[in-house]
Formats: sequence, C-alpha cells, structure tokens
Amino acid sequence: MRRATESSTVDTVDSLALARAARRALTIKGEPRQAAVLVLFGGSIEADHDAPGGVPADADILLTQRASTMRSHRGQVAFPGGEVEVGDTGPIDTALREANEETGLDRAGVEPLLVLPKLFVPPSRFDVTPVLAYWRTPSEVRVVDRGETDRVVRVPLADLLDPANRFLVRGPLGYKSPAFLVDGLLVWGLTGGILAGIFASAGWEPDWDREDVRDLEATLAAVGMTL
Repeated sequence: MRRATESSTVDTVDSLALARAARRALTIKGEPRQAAVLVLFGGSIEADHDAPGGVPADADILLTQRASTMRSHRGQVAFPGGEVEVGDTGPIDTALREANEETGLDRAGVEPLLVLPKLFVPPSRFDVTPVLAYWRTPSEVRVVDRGETDRVVRVPLADLLDPANRFLVRGPLGYKSPAFLVDGLLVWGLTGGILAGIFASAGWEPDWDREDVRDLEATLAAVGMTL
C-alpha cells in the first residue's frame, strides 16, 4: 500500500494546493496560521489483486469527528491534527503530537511516509500540511477530550471507495466538494478533498457517479450534522 500512495499522490494534491493558494491570496492578508494533520492508513501492506488498485482488504484510515460544541468546524469529520505549537520540530511532529492528544494513539507505532503540500482553509485561515503515514503497529484509540472530539473511528477504505458512498456536495456559496457517507458520517471539505485526491492519484477508485451533486446543508441534516 505504501508504494501506491507514494507514487502519484503529490501531483493531485499539488493541484488542490494551487487552488487553495489562490483562495488564500483573495481572502487573507498577512501570514496564515500553520497546522498539520495525520493521514494515517492502517491494515496489511499485501496487495489484494482482486480489489481496485490492489488496496488490501483490511486497509483503513483514522478519522475523528469534531465536537458539536466547538466554535469552528463543529461536528465536521477530520483527520487528527491541529495547530503548530512552540517546540514542534516540523509538520510530522505536529501531526503526531496532535493525534496522540486527540485519540491517544502511540506515535511510536506510526511510520511517516510523505509530507504533502500545504492546503489553505479559508474559514479558519490555516495553512494545513497533510502528513501521509502508515500505522505499522496499531494502538488503541479513543476520544480523549469530549470538549474537542465526539468520535474517533477507523473507517475501512472499502467503505470509502464504494461508489454507493461517494458523491459531491454543493455548499451555500456554490462551491462543490468531494464527499463520502460512511458509518453515519459525512466526510467532505478539506478531508474529503484530500481523500479523493489520494484515491484518484493512487489508482484505487472504481468508477462512481460524478453527476450526483447533493445540497450540503440537507445532506448534513440527514445525518444529524450542521454547518
């Protein structure tokens, strides 16, 4: 699985980074704040030759759902991560530290693979650096702080890649985002875009209906979430 994710992810994420950089230029003055997220894949590394792209049958990814009481991005599904703090040695250190604080994972079991280009998030004015990693020795994960996180889940890649669970959502301003509906969670926005970019560039995704565009607010409401 490592070879597939490393081989062709950067070009797709570069394109996403360029688009978000343009939005940053139009929406912010001064330097944005810095953050990093951990895009953590688990499961075996043996390819499943019967699956699209050879994705192992037990492959999964670690996601969190932000607490509904949070001031920004409340209830949204995200990768573990957060703002760079004094003392962090770089985006890998930030992503691992934040993931440990949010989910309790043992960072010693995580093998960082690739630091992807920064992506700008206009609502929070963050430059977010995704850190692609493999969970070589998985540890127990859980919600550490209910004030920050409602759920911590390991979502099977098979569920995310299932065409029945994929579509686009259109937000109030007309923008579209890749989206996934799994385990009662709507994955969209930055997280959905990163996942879609990785799946496409790694050659993992089967054909899915790109004409299926749903209203974001209505789709969120259907799973008990709000903007």
